[in-house]
Amino acid sequence: MDVEQARFNMVEQQIRPCEIADKTLLELLLNIKRENFVPDGYKDMAFADVAIPLPGGQKMLLPRLAAKLVQELEIKKTDKILEIATGSGYVTALLAKLAEFVYSVEISLINKKLAIDNLTYAGINNVSIVSGNGIDGLSDKGLYDKIFIGGGLLNIPNRIKEQLKIGGSLVGFIGHAPTMHAIKIRRINETEYQQTLLFETVIDYLEGAETKEFKF
Repeated sequence: MDVEQARFNMVEQQIRPCEIADKTLLELLLNIKRENFVPDGYKDMAFADVAIPLPGGQKMLLPRLAAKLVQELEIKKTDKILEIATGSGYVTALLAKLAEFVYSVEISLINKKLAIDNLTYAGINNVSIVSGNGIDGLSDKGLYDKIFIGGGLLNIPNRIKEQLKIGGSLVGFIGHAPTMHAIKIRRINETEYQQTLLFETVIDYLEGAETKEFKF
């Protein structure tokens, strides 16, 4: 496989057609080596439009889904970001390259080690990966400019939204399979949030999330 051609095809055939126009993000997608974040045994699928399974459970986000949500966050270089569900560390790498610092929460110790190894190999060090249940967020390091939730929830609990700074934004996935939506939430003030439905999709729930309906 011609790796560089496959990477180029991923960006041009999967990602750019999904209204991904941010030049900095597109350049990152061409430069960050996704094949180094894919578990052994799946290297030949690194650039495919498939959800690659991870050793500790869950799956990697499709490249186009990851790119669409990262673009929606409109990340600034001064941003402090919370990521929920580190996975292999690929989205973490994209966030870290765009922001000042990323705190990432991962429930699986196997996935956490995989992500740390991958990010270390990539030379990315403005990241702290914390063991924990992402459904609770990471309140002791907040407030955050942006929050990226890499798995499904029935809805977004208040305790996560409250970890956003005023003016900050959150992206994630909500709903009941098979009808789920990618969403963006912006914090307007201490008590008010603006929620926008971005597009329909289906994605695995965060561990335990499919049994918990949170009240707004």
